Amino acid sequence: MRRGLLRDYEDVVHALQRVLDIFWIVLAHIAMCAVYGQAWRREMSNATVMGIVVFSVAAELCGLYRPWRSEGLTTEIRAALLVWLSTIAALVLAAAATKTTALYSRVVTFGWFAAAPVILAGWRIAGRLILRAARSNGINIKTVALVGATAGAERLYSQIKSRPWLGMKVRGIYDDRMVERHHVFTDAGPPFVGRVAELIADCRANRINMVYVALPLRAEARIAELLRALADTTASVYLVADFFTYDLLCAHWSAIGNSPLVSIRDTPFRGVYGWLKWLEDVVIGALIMTVISLPLLVIAAAIKATSPGPIFFRQRRYGLNGKEIRVLKFRTMTVCEDGPVVAQAQRNDPRVTPLGRFLRRLSLDELPQFIQVMTGEMSIVGPRPHAVAHNEQYRSLIHGYMLRHKVKPGITGWAQVNGWRGETPDITWMEKRVQHDLEYIENWSLVWDIKIILMTILGRKKNQNAY
Repeated sequence: MRRGLLRDYEDVVHALQRVLDIFWIVLAHIAMCAVYGQAWRREMSNATVMGIVVFSVAAELCGLYRPWRSEGLTTEIRAALLVWLSTIAALVLAAAATKTTALYSRVVTFGWFAAAPVILAGWRIAGRLILRAARSNGINIKTVALVGATAGAERLYSQIKSRPWLGMKVRGIYDDRMVERHHVFTDAGPPFVGRVAELIADCRANRINMVYVALPLRAEARIAELLRALADTTASVYLVADFFTYDLLCAHWSAIGNSPLVSIRDTPFRGVYGWLKWLEDVVIGALIMTVISLPLLVIAAAIKATSPGPIFFRQRRYGLNGKEIRVLKFRTMTVCEDGPVVAQAQRNDPRVTPLGRFLRRLSLDELPQFIQVMTGEMSIVGPRPHAVAHNEQYRSLIHGYMLRHKVKPGITGWAQVNGWRGETPDITWMEKRVQHDLEYIENWSLVWDIKIILMTILGRKKNQNAY
C-alpha cells in the first residue's frame, strides 16, 4: 500500500503542483507590495491574473507538470524558469502595447519578477528533498524490469542502483536468449528472473510498473514483437538506446516533423548556447582588446626593430567545420612556413628569434588572434588550431581527430592549460591533446570557459612545453 501511495494519486499530485505554483506567484506579488509599502490596486490584480493565465498555458506547452522521477532537478527548475521568463515577456509586451507601464510600480514589478522564480525553484527543491527521503524509506517505489542482459542494461542498472532517491526497484532481467549470449556484468548485477513470456505475465498481474528494453538495436523484430505484447498491459515501456558504441559527441534528441532523430556527433553551440558563447567572445574579447591595444603596438615595433621580415605571421589552419582560415600571430621565427611540411618548434630551436623566444614563452605572439575573435573566425576558448599539414598528418592516425573542429578554434583551451601544448614528440602527446579537446566540447559550460581563461592567466602549466 505504501509503495503506490503517490503513484495512485499522480493526477492529484500534478493538480496540487499547479495550485501551488499559482499560490506562490500571487504570494510573491503581494509580498513585494508589502515590502515596499505599496497599496494593492486594480492594475496589480490585472497583472497577477494575466500572469497566472500565461504561466499556466506556457507550463502546459512546456510539459512542466509531467513526471520528473527519472530527470534531474536542474532540468525541472530550468523548465519552470523558462515558463516564468515567457510570462514576464508576455506581461511586458502587454503593458507596452496598452501603454499602461506608467500605472505600475517599477520596484514592485521587478521585485515580483525576481522573487517568483526563486520561490518556484525553492519549493521544487524542497519537494525533491522530501521525495528523496520518502523513496529512500520505501515509499513511492516503482518496480522496474530490464529486458536483455546487455551492456546497456548494466549501465542502466548501475545508474538506478546509485540513485535510490529515484524510487525504482529493479525486479530483475528477462531475456529469451541463451545464457552464453548474456552480457557478463562486471559487478553483481540484477537477478535473472526468466523469459519474456514471464515478463508479460508479471506485467499483466501488475507486479511491474516500468519496463526498460535494453536489447541490441539490431534486434528490431524481437523488440517490435515485445512491444506488441506489452501493449496488452499497463506498464510504462522505455527503449534503452545503446548509442554509446558510436562515440557520442554532444548527442541530443530532435525531430523533423514526426520523425524522431538523435544526433550522434554535434556541436554544443546551438540555440541559446550558441548566442551565449558568441556574447562571451564579444564582451570579453572587447575588454581584452582595450587592454592589449598598446602592448600590440609596442610588440609590433619591437619585432620590426630586432629582426628583418614581416611583423605578422599568417598560417593556414582549419577552423569551424574544417573550413580553412589564416591564423594571425606575431612573427617569432626567421621563417614563415606554411607548406605541405611544417616542422614543429622544438626546445632551443635556431629558427626562433631572441624576442620571439620571449613572446612564445608568455604566449604574447597569440595576442593578434583576438582580432579574429572579434571577426568571428575564432573563439577565446576552444581547441587550438593546428597547421593544415599537421591536420592532414594526424587525422588519419587518431580516431575522432577532426571532431575537434565541431566548434570554433580557440586562443586557449582545456588541453593547453593542462600542459598539452607545443611539440608532440610522439603520437601519444597529440592523442592526449585531442582527448582534452573532445572532453571540453562534450561538457562545455560558460563557467568552464571562465575557469580556462583564469588558468591561462594564473595556471602553472600554461607555459609548459612553450618553446
